[in-house]
Amino acid sequence: MPASTPVDCNHQVIAAINAGDIETALSLYEAGATFVAEPGKPVTGTAGIREVLAGFLAMKPQMTIEVPIVVESGDTALMHSQWTLKGTGPDGSAVEMEMQGTEIVRKQADGSWKFIIDNPYSAG
Repeated sequence: MPASTPVDCNHQVIAAINAGDIETALSLYEAGATFVAEPGKPVTGTAGIREVLAGFLAMKPQMTIEVPIVVESGDTALMHSQWTLKGTGPDGSAVEMEMQGTEIVRKQADGSWKFIIDNPYSAG
């Protein structure tokens, strides 16, 4: 289901990751979007984002997100989020993360919204 508001992008990508659904997660990004894979290491484009999301999915995460700040200007919105992740690392150890993110989304021609920049580590 397309994101009908900027905040829907965040909620839907988290729901897709929690469900292990990489295709739905990827559908929420523009083809030339940029995702910060880890602090200071952005990747651009569907292939790079797929690789990063696959790493998240490998942890079999359960994530939550809150989006307390949304600033819209025309067809673009800037959001600040707070998210948590609980999952399993490659060695079987528990992984817990709590971070603040910054996201920029753009309204598409069909009225839906998609990520153009997703930085889940903006406070890191």
